[in-house]
Amino acid sequence: METMPTSPGVYRMLDAKGEALYVGKARSLKKRVAAYTQPARLPERLRRMVSLTASMEVITTHTEAEALLLEANLIKRLKPHYNIVLRDDKSYPWLMLAEDHPYPQIAKHRGAQLRKGSYWGPFASAWAVNQTVTAMQRVFLLRSCADTVFAVRTRPCLLFQIRRCSAPCVGRIDQAEYGKLVAQAKAFLAGKSATVQQELATEMEAAAATLAFERAAAIRDRIRGLTFVQGNDVVNPASLRDADVIAAWSAAGQTCVQVFFVRGGRNNGNRAFFPANARNEETPEVLAAFIAQFYDDKPPPPQVLVSHPLLEQALIAEALSLKAGRKVEILVPQRGEKHEVVQHAALNAREALERKLAESAGQAKLLEGAAALFHLPAPPNRIEVYDNSHIMGTNAYGVMIVAGPEGFTKAAYRKFSIRGPLTPGDDFAMMREVLQRRFGRALREEADGHGPDWPDLVLIDGGAGQLSAARGVLDDLGVNDVPLVAIAKGVDRDAGREWFHTADAPAFQLPPRDPVLYFLQRLRDEAHRFAITTHRAGRSKSLIHSELDEIAGIGAARKRSLLNHFGSARGVKMAGLTDLEAAPGISHETARRVYAHFHPGVRMEG
Repeated sequence: METMPTSPGVYRMLDAKGEALYVGKARSLKKRVAAYTQPARLPERLRRMVSLTASMEVITTHTEAEALLLEANLIKRLKPHYNIVLRDDKSYPWLMLAEDHPYPQIAKHRGAQLRKGSYWGPFASAWAVNQTVTAMQRVFLLRSCADTVFAVRTRPCLLFQIRRCSAPCVGRIDQAEYGKLVAQAKAFLAGKSATVQQELATEMEAAAATLAFERAAAIRDRIRGLTFVQGNDVVNPASLRDADVIAAWSAAGQTCVQVFFVRGGRNNGNRAFFPANARNEETPEVLAAFIAQFYDDKPPPPQVLVSHPLLEQALIAEALSLKAGRKVEILVPQRGEKHEVVQHAALNAREALERKLAESAGQAKLLEGAAALFHLPAPPNRIEVYDNSHIMGTNAYGVMIVAGPEGFTKAAYRKFSIRGPLTPGDDFAMMREVLQRRFGRALREEADGHGPDWPDLVLIDGGAGQLSAARGVLDDLGVNDVPLVAIAKGVDRDAGREWFHTADAPAFQLPPRDPVLYFLQRLRDEAHRFAITTHRAGRSKSLIHSELDEIAGIGAARKRSLLNHFGSARGVKMAGLTDLEAAPGISHETARRVYAHFHPGVRMEG
């Protein structure tokens, strides 16, 4: 304690394996850590944590706000058992108006914002941003096609025919007029929809005055589209321009946090979150931890409206302002339109939590049924299901899916590219390889002092032969305490007539309407779906690469250069000769060779 600094910072409490148990921040590290040296004053949960702590690491910061940002980053990355953790591993889509082309493209975008242009968002889901892209096409007639497609068009596409694009690719609109559309679109996205609507009304009246009735009718349709977009939002308060609305609802020891994204005065969608390790924690504490972690990888808006006063609310606002480089307000509205918006978000949080609790109760009964059916000592917390997919042994993949009390745990899904060698169609050999790799790794992790996730039940798609092969693999590895079940379809292969094979009982069937049967079918079907999609993705990748491999004189470096420049083999295939010559590292002769491969019979001059 004597060497502990008195400055602000972050501390990590580590167990004997060096894994983080808890991450915390403090205005004074020395004072905060001193509190843990008096376990009698701590609640039972923290006493248990202190008893498991073998060492501690500290990182000093200049201010407490910096400490809070660092704490949120570490919690999100390390996921300590004793912290409230935001489970949010998905990137958020943005709307991109690419401006590195004379005719800017509008498109959905994820990931790093490296391309020159304007980015608007984030949106809560791909559906929300796709709706906005469609609206922007309808109102502003902006193109959504890729530059490579734009470059090779010779006539307008279907979007022009249904009045969703102005067809700049074939000169149906000049650059100046298209620029006006882009400017109007930017104004609309910035929340100036009234100004845009007035401009369109003026244009329509001018067209009608000059008897250009067809143009006036087209502008009228755009105004109607704009009116529809403005009136179609669930949350569209006039008093909000750029803000996030965050509300929490707690029940039965769990908390749901609902977030609405409002940008430019429009609702960009909403999403529900269920923070981990938040059981029986107070709602304001969960909300404060959520907000700090939520903005770890995304810019906070100028206003954040919340349903509860936060612990250290001023500090969190200071930290978000530091991250954004401008002032960020955290408000708890008590009346008026903003209060109504927060209440609406709270209602959504309550309904989402009630649905989850109902699903969890149903899931718990199904797990209890599976435990009784297969004579397990307790309802399984982790069920692993294995399947494989191939075409005569080619592009062979095995997969593992995971399910438990919360339903499917997609973050735990695994793909296994079969290394072989194996005889084409040898499903037994594929299953043996997958199980050897999965459980062999688990044994190595356990030997290294790590705690691997062991399944309480393993399901395999197949019959007695698959069960025997799987049991042989686990016996060879010394894994004798994992229950194995094989699920095989009957002779007529009808769903509902499956046979279940176990090691200690004859094969049996369940009544066709048994809820546990439906549950096990869902698990098997999810594994099959994942196996098929994994196989198709691998096969498509193989076909794409082989198509370029067929071109004489195109090695790995040139192939990589072409794929990086055009985005895909299809983009290379559709590119014109001039476009190919413009690609980095591609000479005139190489471009001619590639073009000739995809366009046999086309004569090229020079």
